[in-house]
Amino acid sequence: MQVQQAAAAAAGAQQYPAPALYMVATPIGNLADLTLRAVHVLALVDAVACEDSRVTGALLHHLGLHKPLIALHQHNERERATVVVQQLRAGQRVAYASDAGTPAMSDPGAALVQAVAGEGFRVVPIPGASSVAAAISVAGDAAAGFRFCGFAPHGGQVRQHALDMACDDPGTQVWLESPHRIVSLAESWAARAGSRRVTVCRELTKQFETVATLPVRELPAWLAADGHRTRGEFVLVLHAATQVAGDNGDGVGVDAAAQRVLTVLLDELPLKQAVSLAARISGAPRNALYRQALQRRAADDER
Repeated sequence: MQVQQAAAAAAGAQQYPAPALYMVATPIGNLADLTLRAVHVLALVDAVACEDSRVTGALLHHLGLHKPLIALHQHNERERATVVVQQLRAGQRVAYASDAGTPAMSDPGAALVQAVAGEGFRVVPIPGASSVAAAISVAGDAAAGFRFCGFAPHGGQVRQHALDMACDDPGTQVWLESPHRIVSLAESWAARAGSRRVTVCRELTKQFETVATLPVRELPAWLAADGHRTRGEFVLVLHAATQVAGDNGDGVGVDAAAQRVLTVLLDELPLKQAVSLAARISGAPRNALYRQALQRRAADDER
């Protein structure tokens, strides 16, 4: 009750329109990260749609709240969105909460927002915890923007293609991964993007939180060095490929080590094969290596 009173005192002055859908961010591990505004909204709404009623029910119980729950997850989102729309038509306020973090990113919620907005109802963000924002804040590599990639596909050629494309993309990226697939991701990236850096965030905000920044080539060994390091949920920031002075200006450059590798391989192999191997060995972007290779071959022809 004291928490609800504090929340009302801090957030109650703002208007909370009805009908409206409130997208409520919930803690990703540490309950203290729930905002007072989120507590106030959860106390105010008429019903709470949620990814898992057990998880959200436990959160509401901890806050001393009792609300009707609407189960809305990835398998029934579009169907259950109609239930939320019906309640909005009745003039109610409805909150949506995923199991952890900000809804509609890697969690359900996007289809619900589309359905609600499509009916002309207001959607109100209640910001808070986000594993993506937390990881970016400690990686220190988002000044030029970043791409949120979510979870890689679970297996097969589709997964390998996605991981290869990540290595070919020179920009900063944020990926999520489970403990069951983190080793395969690490091995794939180490083979293709070894010279880039990665910030590994494990169990963010929880008791055994780990944050480490290291070269991608060292990630498999780092995980293997301690059995606990492959446990828990992961957020990985794949840092932007290194830029160097003297690049041709139309893309990300190639660092000195990668240039040396490319030079040796171009002396022995056809251009495309040399570029492919140089990218795998150095982790430099394939497109940037290809441009460098073309420039060198053109220079050699002029001589």
